[in-house]
Amino acid sequence: MCGICGVLSAGPDASLADTARKMADTLRHRGPDDAGVWADSDVAVALGHRRLSIIDLSPAGAQPMVSPCGRYVLAFNGEIYNHMVMRDDLEQVGAAPSWRGSSDTETLLVAVSHWGLHDALQRASGMFAVALWDRQAQELHFARDRLGEKPLYFARLSDGWAFGSELKALLAVPNFKAHLCREAVAAYLTYGYVPDGKCIFQNVQKVPPGHVTSVSLVARAPVNHPYETFCELLDGAVAQRGVGQQSDSIDRLERTLSEVIEEQMLSDVSLGCFLSGGVDSSLVAALMQSRSAQPVRTFAIGFSEARFNEAPHAAAVARHLGTEHTEFILSERDALGVIGDLPIIYDEPFADSSQIPTVLLCREARNSVSVALTGDGGDEVFGGYNRHVIGPRLLAMLQSVPRGLRRTAGRVISSCAPAITPENGWPRRFASRMRLPVTALDKAANFAPYLGEINNLQALYQHFTRSIDDPEDLMRHATTLTLPEQAFSVGGAEWMMAMDSVTYLPGDILVKVDRAAMSASLETRAPFLDSRVVTAAWRLPIDMKISDGRGKQALRSILDRHVPRDLIERPKQGFAVPLDRWLRGALREWSEKLLSDDELVDLAGLKLTKVHELWDLHQSGSANNGTKLWTILMLLDWLRHYRHDVVSTRSVDVLPAVS
Repeated sequence: MCGICGVLSAGPDASLADTARKMADTLRHRGPDDAGVWADSDVAVALGHRRLSIIDLSPAGAQPMVSPCGRYVLAFNGEIYNHMVMRDDLEQVGAAPSWRGSSDTETLLVAVSHWGLHDALQRASGMFAVALWDRQAQELHFARDRLGEKPLYFARLSDGWAFGSELKALLAVPNFKAHLCREAVAAYLTYGYVPDGKCIFQNVQKVPPGHVTSVSLVARAPVNHPYETFCELLDGAVAQRGVGQQSDSIDRLERTLSEVIEEQMLSDVSLGCFLSGGVDSSLVAALMQSRSAQPVRTFAIGFSEARFNEAPHAAAVARHLGTEHTEFILSERDALGVIGDLPIIYDEPFADSSQIPTVLLCREARNSVSVALTGDGGDEVFGGYNRHVIGPRLLAMLQSVPRGLRRTAGRVISSCAPAITPENGWPRRFASRMRLPVTALDKAANFAPYLGEINNLQALYQHFTRSIDDPEDLMRHATTLTLPEQAFSVGGAEWMMAMDSVTYLPGDILVKVDRAAMSASLETRAPFLDSRVVTAAWRLPIDMKISDGRGKQALRSILDRHVPRDLIERPKQGFAVPLDRWLRGALREWSEKLLSDDELVDLAGLKLTKVHELWDLHQSGSANNGTKLWTILMLLDWLRHYRHDVVSTRSVDVLPAVS
């Protein structure tokens, strides 16, 4: 895993190499092992690279790398797991050179030279972000993997372009001006993250997953072309449903998963696996162990507070599989100690509170390994979220009740919110006995006021996934923003799964894991997000993913072959932390300091009275506003860190978007 960056500027500029070097220095955590810069002062282009050596630790894997033909220069972040197969294909057609090393970067460069960039990327299975300079065409091409595992930002400058794996790199460019984007702030407040199609800074964009974006000094606007998107994977897989025997589907899926995991276990450095004890990570660990002659290293994190602690479940699975298991039980002090680092780790405001244990788990795992496989993507691909399971049924129930009655029911439920708030009250004790997730009651209370307004799946999904339902009520200059309408070839629960795959997954889950892992110089790999696994999953009918009130049925069937079900079956909890209590206790002073900084609140464009109203209700115990307040506080703390880089929130001329 690595960090990439660079600049393309109009006119000769001898200082570009220094600029690229400074940009790369901001990404040292992504690649502490080596650094490189390639520059052409005549054309005024420079590429920078920070290297985390995983495959081919020799100088032959150093970047930026020039193709054997001399036409292309590549800065590459990620892993192409099937690159040795690509090498064989190149050798069979006589297109392979005398290989200098064994890196996938060299493989990709030769593949691009022979097949072209689009065809080379279609053949590549992996996670990656690419910056390719075409010296002949004088064009700079950017690309991201199909699901968006690896990040890549690019910015329009007054005299050219700049790009980087993180926004930190762009801030090192002398003529880059960081203007806050109000629409992105509204989107962040709505969802708790900046959606993949937005950026917190104006005139900065993210390369869309599964696309190639091309820029030059001749064309003012970037040009965007898909090479293989999630929707194409979905449509192709759904079209193949019913082909072959359904009874063989589980066997085929296990073979595909096993092949992908075996590929992802290839590494020239130490490797392990995150293990929560849930379906996804347990299956990854089981298939890894079945392919290893030695005990696989597994890592779990837990809290000293029992209701947030999943470590015992992970330990039980590890004992059954015979892995070499390491468990970290963190105190509240450990967790709170990482909060001050979050604005630096997450370049954009980010409010998924599971970022805290994720950062700590990555730091601890990095003490033992350089690579860790994860279970990320299993929920989106195989229907694992509660909304996938209950969403369509809930919508049918709502649609069968007159809107007026729904509104009345919503008011009644909302009136019960004060009884739900106390952590030791009878509603929470009852929910615990019913084995409901720790956040279930708060979500129900927040959902209740909108019962009368939900009449379709899109509206239901919006309310399921929002962090703050009415961000326009908090903003001085409100910008109402919803996720764009998405048309998929599937409906119901599968529509929700597809929506998660193109919004929540790249915008939240993958951002959380990438930044947390890279801040610790740890590479993470997600087998469930390999395009072959995604395709295999979408070939399955819905009842092989969701049935009998449970999701991920196909994965459960495979896991039954490796782990007793009683070690796995329990309510889905997620990586929860006790935010509500922290904001009333250990985080109260930190929170009040941020909320009392009028300059920060003004820079964010928030209404101070509305923010304080949320705070006062939470402190009095009249409401559990932990998620809403955390979203606001993460924005303010991010602005506190970047306040000297952000020019203003005023409108600026927005340069051409992707065409």
